[in-house]
Amino acid sequence: MNEAAPAIPAPESDATPYTRLRLDIAYDGTNFFGWGKQPPPLRTVQGTIEDALAIVFRRFGVIPQLVVAGRTDAGVHATGQVAHLDLTATQLSSLDRPRRGNMGGRRYDGPASLARRINGITGLESDIFVKQSAIAADGFDARFSPLWRRYEYRIADNLSPRDPRQRNHTLWYPATLDVDAMNVAAHELLGLHDWAAYCKPREGATTVRTLERFSFRRTEEGIVLAEVRADAFCHSMVRSLVGAGVYVGQGKIDSSRPADIRDERSKGSEFKVMPAKGLSLVEVGYPPDGELGARAELTRSRRELFD
Repeated sequence: MNEAAPAIPAPESDATPYTRLRLDIAYDGTNFFGWGKQPPPLRTVQGTIEDALAIVFRRFGVIPQLVVAGRTDAGVHATGQVAHLDLTATQLSSLDRPRRGNMGGRRYDGPASLARRINGITGLESDIFVKQSAIAADGFDARFSPLWRRYEYRIADNLSPRDPRQRNHTLWYPATLDVDAMNVAAHELLGLHDWAAYCKPREGATTVRTLERFSFRRTEEGIVLAEVRADAFCHSMVRSLVGAGVYVGQGKIDSSRPADIRDERSKGSEFKVMPAKGLSLVEVGYPPDGELGARAELTRSRRELFD
C-alpha cells in the first residue's frame, strides 16, 4: 500500500500576518561576489543563505527573502552583519517542531532554531555562520532602522608582522605609514558632507552621509587598523576613505588634501581605492526597541527625498 503524500499547506492570503525574524551573521567574503543575490554561477552571501532557507521551508509556501543592513561588496567580510526575513504563521510554526533529540525538559525555541538549521545546511566548514536568529522587536527593519554602521580595515605595513593566516583579511602594504598624519586627515573629514569624490556614482542616488568616526591606530600585534563609522555608506566609500588615509600616511599627499578632495567632489587619480580583502563590517547600531519604527520611517522618508 502506498503511503499518502505529505500534505502541502494551502497558500496564505495577502492579508496573512507575518512575523519578522532578525538574523545576526558573520562571513568570510573571500569567495563571495558580494552580498546581493546574482544569477548562477556567481556565489553570494544572500544567495547561499536563501538556498538554505529554501530547504528549511520547502514545504511551507513562498521562500522568504532577506533584507540586509549593509550590502557588502565582493571580497568584503563581516562579523556583525544583520538581516531580517518575514515568515508566515505556517512557516513560523514549522520551526516549533524539534527535528531530533530529547530536550530534557527545556523549552524548544523555534525562532532560535532557524540559525542552527541554516548552519547545519551550510556545514561545519562553511564561510558563513548565522550567530543568532530571533523574533525582531516591533518596528525593526534591518535596512532602515540602523543609526549607524561600523567598519574596520586591516593594513600590514613595513612595521607590521606578515601573518599568512590573515592574508585574506589584511592588506599587505609595502611602505611605512605615519599613523599620526593619517589621523589628522581623518579628523578633518568628519561630519555631514557630500561624499561624491569618495563613492562610485549611482544614478539618482544621494552621496550625502554623516561620517561619525574615522581613525587609525596601531594594534598590539602591530597592524594598522582603521575604524570608520557613519549613518550609512555609499558604494566604495570606506575603501576610498582608507585609501586617502594611506596616501597621507605614506607622504604622497598632504594631510589637508583628503578634505579638499571631498569638497571639490572629484578625486581624480590622487589616491587609490583600497582592495576589498582588508575590510570587515563589524557592527550595526540600532536605537532602543521603542524607537525602531520611528527610525525606519525617518530613514525611508530621507531615501525617498534623496533617491
